[in-house]
Order: sequence, then C-alpha cells, then structure tokens
Amino acid sequence: MKVTLSALDTYETSFTPLVVIELAQDVKEETKEWLKNRIIAKKKDGGAQLLFRPLLNKHEKETLGSDNLYLVGASRVRLLLGAEALGLVKESVDGTMRTFTYSTRGSFRGFHDDNDDFLTMTECQFIVKHELENLRARDEKMIPGYPQAKLYPGKSLLRRLLTSGIVVQVFPLHDREALKKLEDSWYTRFSLHCQPIDRIRGYFGETVALYFGFLEYFTFALIPMAVIGLPYYLFVWEDYDKYVVFASFNLLWSTVILEVWKRSCADMTYRWGTLLMKRQFEEPRPGFHGVLGVNPVTGREEPLYPSYKRQLRIYLVSLPFVCLCLCLSLHIMMIYFDLEDWALRVHEESSTEWTGVLLYVPSVIYAIVIEIMNRLYRYAAEFLTAWENHRLESAYQNHLVLKVLVFNFLNCFASLFYIAFVLKDMKLLGQSLATLLITSQIINQIAESLLPYWLQKKHSVKVKRKVQALKVDIDATFYEQVVLEKEMSTYLGTFDDYLELFLQFGYVSLFSCVYPLAAAFAVLNNFTEVNSDALKMCRVFKRPFSEPSASIGVWQHVLLALKFILAFAIPDKPRHIQMKLARLEFESLEALKQQVKDNLSVTTRLDASWSRMILIIHKLDLPKE
Repeated sequence: MKVTLSALDTYETSFTPLVVIELAQDVKEETKEWLKNRIIAKKKDGGAQLLFRPLLNKHEKETLGSDNLYLVGASRVRLLLGAEALGLVKESVDGTMRTFTYSTRGSFRGFHDDNDDFLTMTECQFIVKHELENLRARDEKMIPGYPQAKLYPGKSLLRRLLTSGIVVQVFPLHDREALKKLEDSWYTRFSLHCQPIDRIRGYFGETVALYFGFLEYFTFALIPMAVIGLPYYLFVWEDYDKYVVFASFNLLWSTVILEVWKRSCADMTYRWGTLLMKRQFEEPRPGFHGVLGVNPVTGREEPLYPSYKRQLRIYLVSLPFVCLCLCLSLHIMMIYFDLEDWALRVHEESSTEWTGVLLYVPSVIYAIVIEIMNRLYRYAAEFLTAWENHRLESAYQNHLVLKVLVFNFLNCFASLFYIAFVLKDMKLLGQSLATLLITSQIINQIAESLLPYWLQKKHSVKVKRKVQALKVDIDATFYEQVVLEKEMSTYLGTFDDYLELFLQFGYVSLFSCVYPLAAAFAVLNNFTEVNSDALKMCRVFKRPFSEPSASIGVWQHVLLALKFILAFAIPDKPRHIQMKLARLEFESLEALKQQVKDNLSVTTRLDASWSRMILIIHKLDLPKE
C-alpha cells in the first residue's frame, strides 16, 4: 500500500538546516508570512510540507538589525517520501540497484529506523530544492504585498519571487566537517593520485563528479598524444605524410578514448544508481510556464504549453539570431586576416625584433576577442533558450548546448579551417593554433580561478572581522558560515567547464598534426585545472544543488560528431599517392590519345593506298580501241 504525505506527521520543532533563503531587506511582513505558510503547508493544500524558520530569533534580529535569512529543512519521513517521489535509486540488501520506495524501506542496504545517514546531505538538499521549485500558484492573482507581481495558475512561485527581487537567492549549506575531509583527500596535498570521485559524488552530486571524472580521464588520455607529439615537434620535416600519419593517429585515439569513457561512465553511474533513474516522468523545470492542467501520462497537476508555439519561437526568432551571430563571427574573422596581412607587410618592409613580435599580435587580439564574443553570446543564448519555454530541464540544456556549441565551434575553429583549406599555409596554421590555445588557457585560468579566489579571500576576511566584533549571545560560528556563504559566487554548473574541454579536444584532435605540442600544453593546463577547479568548488563558490546524471549528456554525442569531422578532414590517400595516381591517369590518357592519333594516321594511309589501287585497277580494265 502506497504511503502518502497526508497520512504522516512530517513536522518537527527542531531540524537540521539544509537550504538558506535570502529575502530582500525591505520585504513586507505579510509577504514573509505568506511565503512561510506556503512552504510549511501540506502537499494536498498546495504547500511543500517542509520546515522553515528564521536564522536569528527576535532578540538577535534587534541586536544585529538583520532579518532576511531563513533556513529550510525537512523531517526524516518527508525526505524519504521525497526520495520516492523523485525515483532515487538505492542498493538493496541483495546487492541490486532498485528504485527506493517508503513502504519497502527496510529492504535497502544501510537503512535503519534510527539511522539518519541513509540519504546523503546532497540528496536531502536536492529533494528540498525540488519541492521549493514545484510550489506553484493556484488561486493567487498576485504576491501578497506586491500587486505589481502578478501570478497565474501554474506559475512557479520561487521563480516569480526571484524575478521580482523579493527572494534574492536560494542556496544549500556546506557541511564544514565533510568538506574538510574531502579537501584533505582531494587537492590540499599535491601528489600524483586519482581523485576521490565517489567522495566528490557524495558531497557535490553526480553531475559534478562526472565532470571531474571526465577531466581526469581526458587528461591521462592526452599523455600518449603529448609523448608522440614531442619528437614530431623537435624533428621538423616538411612532408605531407607527416600530417596524415599524425592526423590518422588522432582519429584512432579519439575513437578509442570516447568508447572507453562510455564504459567507465556506465560503471560509475550504475554504482551510484543514476543509470537506472527513469527520466521520462521528469518534473517541469522551474522556468516553465503555461496554463495549469493535468499531465495525461502522470496524472499530476502541472503547467501545459502548446509545442507549436515553442517551435515558432525556435524557428522564427532563435534560429535567425544564431545565423546572424555566425555571420558576425565570420566578418570579425576576415578582419583578423586583414590584420595578419598588415603585420606581415610591416615585418617584410623592416625586419626587426619588434616586427617579429608584431606577427603574433593579431592572433593574441583575435583570441581575446573570441573569448569576449563567446561569453556575450552565452548570455544571449541563455535568454533565448529560457524564452523558448522548454518543459524539461534536459530539453532546455540540450537546446542551450546546441546554440552555444554551433557558435563556439565556428568562432574558435573557422579561422583555422580557413588557413588549412583555403590559404593552405601550414606555418601560419601552427602559429595561430598555438596562440589561440595558450591565450585561451591563460584567460580561463585567470577569469575562472585566480580572480574569484582572490576576491573571495578578501571578502571572507571582512566577514570574520565583522562577526568577531559582535558582542551578542549567538552561535557565531554558524552565523558566520551562513553570512560568508551567501556572499560567495554562485556556481553556474558544468556547462562552461565542458565547453572548455570540448574546445581543447577540438584543438588537439583536429589541428595538433600541425602543432604537435598542443597535447602537451593541454596536459599541463589540465593538471592545474583539476586543482584550481577543486579549490573553487570548495572555497570560492556556494555549494551547488546536486543534479542526478547518468552520463556527461549531450557533450558525449558532440565529441563523437567532432570525431566524424576529423574523419572527413583526413584524406583517404596521402598526397604523394594522390599525385602519383593523378600522374598515372594523365599518362594513360596521353597514351590513349597518341594511340588514337596513330590509328587515325594508319587508317588515313590505308585509305589513300586503297584509293590508288582502285584507280590502277580501273585503268587496267579500260577497253581497247
């Protein structure tokens, strides 16, 4: 018999804080009361049936003058029922992976009535986030206290509160003790060892763990390319076969590593339970809006939106915008080539050390412009994809990835393809590849790791001084943690990290045959990337909400597509073979022409001889007088 939330008392007077909600400073009291009631109300009444309390009590608020931080948690029973609703997969006592149900909870390994560790803190926070995001308007026409913030049935309340500025942010809390243990086994001690992927998964969730697993795997997979590329770079010879052999090895290498990764990924996600999670009944994403109705498949109440409207938005607005951006990228690329020609002319007119350096300036400027354009386009792509109103988070991500990848691929690789197949200048191609690769790696390390870490360190010092100056009877340690974490940068997901790896994979697999050191630079970058990414996950960014994942998603098909592009770019026959075959074909054609000419000459001579013989016979046969 299925157990429902209505049949159980899921309220507790004290609870472990899991999630923090920060409201704006001037939010009205009636709005706070309404939000609290919606969060703690029972599911049957349209609530989330969670636990909710302010960070500070009344006396502490008066002392500190701050009352905009609230803590959200859930009872143990509520979390277990949430795990069932989300279809979380757990290991049963017989060793198999099964979808968790509350009624059969005793059949799962590690479950005891007095055990609070059956669900990890990451899973608990994911359940709370899911419930908050699925709080939807019913009969309300507006947010109480804010008549301009209109509501309609089916609208996500949290989404509306965020866009209205009433809710500043919602974020999960760090577990400082667990985080310290993770850091000690991950990056604080520099040594060549594999990352604790299972521990990363336990703390940050499957999506982040899969990224770090793929980053580590890809880095080690690059080592053979780097080892082979070194003698290719040192022993320079201008032979077309050199490029074909190395490019052929690239194709074989890229095929093998992707297939092996798929097997490794399946092994990990089965062990974690996400490989078996059923996603076809995925809940609508928070930003999805429409007329409130009943899903014909699940029978649940949710917003409904006609698919033809979404298709019209995609094909009449998004697609033309992407094409316009691609044309702009190509136009900027041609400006870059004009700058290259100008720098080359200056160098040829007065060959000095400065003009030699000037040859690299256009490539450096172009690399910086590429990074700026990629980041600006990303914001536009996010806005358009959200406006298209996709029902599922997976569909939203797929359309966003497609938009961004098409632009980034053209923006980063178009100039290299132009040099390789139009200009056919291998020296310029190697120079451009080296400049683009190294410049992009330096920019990413500074913008994504060093700068955020420096800013966060400055802010943490200010917060600690402020807390130490307080002379009030509060849990200063916990208060300091919440205040410090609310000011941290928000981790926006693995999208940018995978995009960086995708571009790196493209540089290495497509063009390292003309610059064999590309793989070596990628390996060096990735060794530092592992540690810098780990540092920013633990110390720079807020703890992200976990998201169950069974693979690296659309990025794995994307990489396969890049491999097929590589296969298309490599000719089936080496150039010298093509030249020899063309020569043989030309000689055969010439021989055939000569033979036809000779035959025609013989035929002409035979015809002349035959005519003379006929004439002689005719004369011999004339009658006598």
